[in-house]
Amino acid sequence: MADQDAVGTALCERYAVADVDSHIIEPADLWTSRIPTSKWGDLVPHVRFHERRQEDVWYIGDRKLYGVGAFAQAGWSEFPPSHPKRLSEALPAAVDPKERLAYNDRVGVHYQVMYPNIVGFHSHRFLNQMPRELATLCVKAYNDWITEFCSADPKRLIPMMMLPFWDIDESVAEMKRAYEMGHKGVLFAARYDKVGLPRLADDYWEPLLGQAQEMDLSMNFHVGFLASDEDLKGAVDQSKKEDFTRESSLVLLGNAQNIAEVVLTGVCHRYPDLKFVSVENGAGWLPFFSETMDWQWLNVGAHKDHPDRLLPSEYMKRQIYGMFWFERRSVRAVIDQLGDNLMFETDFPHATSLSPGPASESPSPRDVMELALGGLPEDTIGKVLQHTATKLYNLEPPALTR
Repeated sequence: MADQDAVGTALCERYAVADVDSHIIEPADLWTSRIPTSKWGDLVPHVRFHERRQEDVWYIGDRKLYGVGAFAQAGWSEFPPSHPKRLSEALPAAVDPKERLAYNDRVGVHYQVMYPNIVGFHSHRFLNQMPRELATLCVKAYNDWITEFCSADPKRLIPMMMLPFWDIDESVAEMKRAYEMGHKGVLFAARYDKVGLPRLADDYWEPLLGQAQEMDLSMNFHVGFLASDEDLKGAVDQSKKEDFTRESSLVLLGNAQNIAEVVLTGVCHRYPDLKFVSVENGAGWLPFFSETMDWQWLNVGAHKDHPDRLLPSEYMKRQIYGMFWFERRSVRAVIDQLGDNLMFETDFPHATSLSPGPASESPSPRDVMELALGGLPEDTIGKVLQHTATKLYNLEPPALTR
């Protein structure tokens, strides 16, 4: 590759690469060690051994969630749905922050943005299966724990806050608290009307969105967040390979709803400095979707009804960010149209992540960077791998920089 030959070093050595979507694996005592079970009993999320499945499983009350290692398939010896039955069987980097840092060094990652699993993919359970007071305590306990996890190197491990979105006042207060602890962004959704709350364009959300804009915190739409069990059923059942491939591929287009909501209902217009991020949804669809919204907006006459608004594509360039991990050819089209808004991710340690192993076809992240970006202009590569993320998440630049 011409640029690499000229500089003489690999991309991951030329840049402090930001992996803007990875996951922690919650420890079994995350909530039981922080919330009094004497008051709340087994409604506090906890782990029990499941005799029939012969594995440790998360529960809220008597309702099963996932196995503790269901999302820790990086490096696992068998293809999904097989996964570690106990946390001790998972790759150490999935559960230990110092091991994570060492692993990241090996695969060419400097910064890593951290998202949850249980509290993220089961947010509807926290909303529907426990008292709101307890659910709020669970959110705060998670934010405390992920802060502690990232304290192993807070310049490199980047926590993203969860909010008790069912209570706007508590959400505003928790945003302030988590921000002061060092959280760099918000795990959020755009269609809270699906769970009986006002739509994001409603004034109800103004205290939260306005505060996020003032604090320069991005709102991050992660795939699967706020989805129901029915929404995700086909995308998490990995026993039927054809069905899983179909359903999970469709789920990876799900953030189109969230992007359309903030672009077309006036949210981006009202909060011009607030950034929205599509997380773990790939990026190749973003140029098509941007052009689609422009076409429909103009041809239905929406520009006449809202003469003060920009075209949807202009809001996309100004405020919407995306990321890629496995894509190669489609990345080039995104760079042509949204080059200032594209970032890199690994999705570690999920089954679909850039995690080489006995049951994975994935190259190492350091190789994917070369395959996807090699030969592009140096300033473009720098933005995608480092500079866009460090600016968006307000990350401290390391000694290694360009």
